[in-house]
Amino acid sequence: MLVKWIRCTVTDRRGFERGQRKWAGLPGEPGFRGQGGGWSRGRQGVAHVFAFWESRSFYDSFMARSHDRLAASQHGTYRDARVTLFDHRFDVKTGFEPRFTDADVVRVAHCRVREGREDHFALMQEKVWNPAMAGSPGMLRGLFGEAPGREFLVLSMWQSAAEHGKYRQERVERLSLRAQTEADVEALTGDVVDLEPSWTV
Repeated sequence: MLVKWIRCTVTDRRGFERGQRKWAGLPGEPGFRGQGGGWSRGRQGVAHVFAFWESRSFYDSFMARSHDRLAASQHGTYRDARVTLFDHRFDVKTGFEPRFTDADVVRVAHCRVREGREDHFALMQEKVWNPAMAGSPGMLRGLFGEAPGREFLVLSMWQSAAEHGKYRQERVERLSLRAQTEADVEALTGDVVDLEPSWTV
């Protein structure tokens, strides 16, 4: 599965949200699996959108045919758009599905990993972080993805921001030490996204 992560700074909120509803046409596209997104809790006016495709070839075909028509209505409503494509490596918890209807927030962690540490980083994600997240009340599902250039994405869906907050307070520092995160990670950025139900496709 291919994961597309888009983040941008919205300059015309009403226009952007109106345009966001035009993506309701996506389910007819071959290989499309789901899309959702919302607003950053910590950064004013920053929007995140996550789209899921069965494979790169289905995605490339969509980009060549229908993308520009659907995207046209949002033209001029945002700036600083960044798009990254990740290959799904494994699930956090089990049976990831790109469903957004039962989640309130998405936590996204974007890591650039030091050269030669990619395998260790992925192993620690599997052996240390995943079990801790999977065992946390309120954590629904998630995935671990990889992009060229030693970039990784950890995306997790939570029933509520409060549940995610409890997990953070209790565990993160201890788990970081155990996973030797500092030795693996060159740069880490993250965000917590309040999902907008009307953006779910």
